[in-house]
Amino acid sequence: MATEASPLGQTDREACPWALGVNDDYLAYHDTEWGVPIADDPTLFEFLVLESAQAGLSWRTILAKREGYRRAFADFDASVVAGFDEARRHALRDDAGIVRNRLKIDATVVNAQRFLDVQASFGTFARYLWRFVDGQPIQNQWVTQADCPATSEISDAISKDLKQRGFKFVGSTTMYAFMQAVGMVNDHVVDCPRYPVCATLGETFSLD
Repeated sequence: MATEASPLGQTDREACPWALGVNDDYLAYHDTEWGVPIADDPTLFEFLVLESAQAGLSWRTILAKREGYRRAFADFDASVVAGFDEARRHALRDDAGIVRNRLKIDATVVNAQRFLDVQASFGTFARYLWRFVDGQPIQNQWVTQADCPATSEISDAISKDLKQRGFKFVGSTTMYAFMQAVGMVNDHVVDCPRYPVCATLGETFSLD
């Protein structure tokens, strides 16, 4: 669900300042993934894992460990991760390629199990998730990064529902970041070249 990278390496502009001046991988993530609407369950599970792991940490830290997470958690195959036993989880606590937090590792396995439960109930996790925004991305119009909220009523609702279903590390702030990442909201500032790109992708987005 990525598009071609755009030449956003300039650091003298004001668009999406969070992506500037960090490193090429960080900027490439902004240029090709962040805000692109996703209906693919494996990718949604990937971002659920990564955003949950971020809780209390920076996205820069998690993005740097993305390949480590991919390797450690079976290329984000929820059906495999759901079967990780105690020995497998214990071994992951010594894996420097991921955040070695016991609670977060255990939560990833629990979330994989609950992810499969949602798929069984709704057909796909995407169909469950996107119903919170009536199947269409929200097109915000932030002038500055400071305008963008950390939570919303919708992230509150998603967080509450996921917690009731047994998911872990899915607070409202985490879920708003998840919504941004998977394109449920277009939170690029309006002057960012990616804003109209993601807006157009949102107009053509469909779960079918």
